[in-house]
Amino acid sequence: MNENVYWVIELAVNPGRFEDLKTLIAELLEANRKEVGFLTCEFAISDDRQVCHIYERFQDSAAIMNHLQLFGANFATRFFEILKPTRFVIYGTPSVEVKDALAASDPVYMASLGGFRKHPANDC
Repeated sequence: MNENVYWVIELAVNPGRFEDLKTLIAELLEANRKEVGFLTCEFAISDDRQVCHIYERFQDSAAIMNHLQLFGANFATRFFEILKPTRFVIYGTPSVEVKDALAASDPVYMASLGGFRKHPANDC
């Protein structure tokens, strides 16, 4: 059974804050890379630099709770000064604890209907 939980967050970049965003992303990537159970972290920006998407995949709900604690203590204030969330979609089966922790963000939960994930070494 796959316990991975992942999400896509869409955010508006506050006016004049794109350079601040680039600095913050570099710091977030460095910190996130060190977190146990944090599997994937990707940022994308629209051509006009006004919309940012974040894709993050976690091994399980425990990894999310660890991430939320570290994010809150180290990055949340600056993050929300630079970005305004507009949509938060969560995939997988997060625990009740995760759902409670994220309830204020008003996420949309999506259940799997099927799919697969290939690993490049196995594509032959």
